[in-house]
Amino acid sequence: MPAKVALVTGAAGGIGSAIATGLAKAGYRVAVADLDKGAALRHAEAIGALGVEMDVREQHSVRAAVARTLHELGPIDVLVHAAGVVGGGGPLLTLPVEAVDAVLAVNVRGTFLVTQAVGEVMAAAGRGGSIVHISSAGSFQPTVGLGHYEATKAAMNALTRSAALEFAQFGVRVNAVAPGPVETALTSRAMADDAAKKFWTDRIPLRRIAVTDDLVPIVLLLASDATRHVTGTVLPVDGGQLLGN
Repeated sequence: MPAKVALVTGAAGGIGSAIATGLAKAGYRVAVADLDKGAALRHAEAIGALGVEMDVREQHSVRAAVARTLHELGPIDVLVHAAGVVGGGGPLLTLPVEAVDAVLAVNVRGTFLVTQAVGEVMAAAGRGGSIVHISSAGSFQPTVGLGHYEATKAAMNALTRSAALEFAQFGVRVNAVAPGPVETALTSRAMADDAAKKFWTDRIPLRRIAVTDDLVPIVLLLASDATRHVTGTVLPVDGGQLLGN
């Protein structure tokens, strides 16, 4: 039997990159999709995958990347949707509307477009599948200055649950992983500030910031048949952050 096919969005860096690498190591044929085409091609070459350009904000870009994945690798068995942005930060009273528009376009519109496009091809293929969204613990626990971002992740959670209901008839499961802060190239500057890092570690009972490899085994589990009876779940991977007030 040929290896299963996995499409990972936002896969050229950060969490998506680590997940794409983990899937490739696990034997999946992986499509590395990212807005940065050059970075997608470089990471794909490094892990023996297919690199595709995808702007999750644009329907034609999403559908073109999905079509290329189908053409080059075959039917998609797994989607891991890791593309997302924070879009800056600040109190709601002074936050520019442009920051809100940016996160809505990527985190909400993008989630809808990617889930719809891949859900369609999974349903048509008739072989089931698994969709895993990368949400955030912030969708459950507010942080001053990040309300706009956290609202989009709460919307992602709602889309995860509704898609799980609608796609169940096709044997397609839809779940999400909700990490707390994760050390990546994008967060390294903020985490270099001792006070900023302490703010987060003080909220986490396990007293450390996650690294991308903390998420990979959970995503692989949700992608696999070992969780064939799990759908509509948003699973925190947060070091116990949500246990606090």
